[in-house]
Amino acid sequence: MSWLPPLDLTSWPTTAEKAMALQDELRPLICPVTPPGARFRTVARLDSAYADTGAVTAAVVVLAADTLRPVASAVAHGAAAFPYVPGLLAFREIPATFAALEKLCTAPDLLVCDGQGLAHPRRRFGLACHLGLLTGVPTIGVAKTVWGEYAEPGPERGAATDITIDGAVVGRALRTRAGVKPVFVSVGHRIDLDTACAQVLALTPRYRLPETTRHADHLCRAALRTATGN
Repeated sequence: MSWLPPLDLTSWPTTAEKAMALQDELRPLICPVTPPGARFRTVARLDSAYADTGAVTAAVVVLAADTLRPVASAVAHGAAAFPYVPGLLAFREIPATFAALEKLCTAPDLLVCDGQGLAHPRRRFGLACHLGLLTGVPTIGVAKTVWGEYAEPGPERGAATDITIDGAVVGRALRTRAGVKPVFVSVGHRIDLDTACAQVLALTPRYRLPETTRHADHLCRAALRTATGN
């Protein structure tokens, strides 16, 4: 039996209007608090790659938090049924991502998404929020670009400044390597911002992006090339 709750794709939104309505409905359910006693022994990174045909490949790579070595991975293939609409990435990516997660034997302790959580341009409800609610697993967004306003953090590793939208703090610009452009961290679900940033720093001992990102991106692109023959 899968550790995941079922995902009902028969009621999955097919238009931008329905997708935004669902974001509004789900947004109040987000919990930006880390569960008491939470321990993040395993961390999973999720990634998706697309072919010109509309085929999509989703990959998940699980790392041991103490060694940052892969301990599990899974890949799923599908078709991107939802169109590309800025701010609605979740509705394009989640079906295949969910299929990849279903192939894992156990739930990771933390999910890391390449995208936004609360630092979302429209509904404060990005991919990390949506996936966190659907899985029940603590989830954070780590993005390479930012939505919102922020001051440049100091040049040293670990320096951080708040990201705000309409005056509300929605994330943090976090310097993971000295003198290198920061990444942009935001809460998805069941984790607080301080803990999320601490986890991102733990995942970036050598590079700007988390180790989970590098592993998942490689697996995802390789799997797509195999599936499409390109």
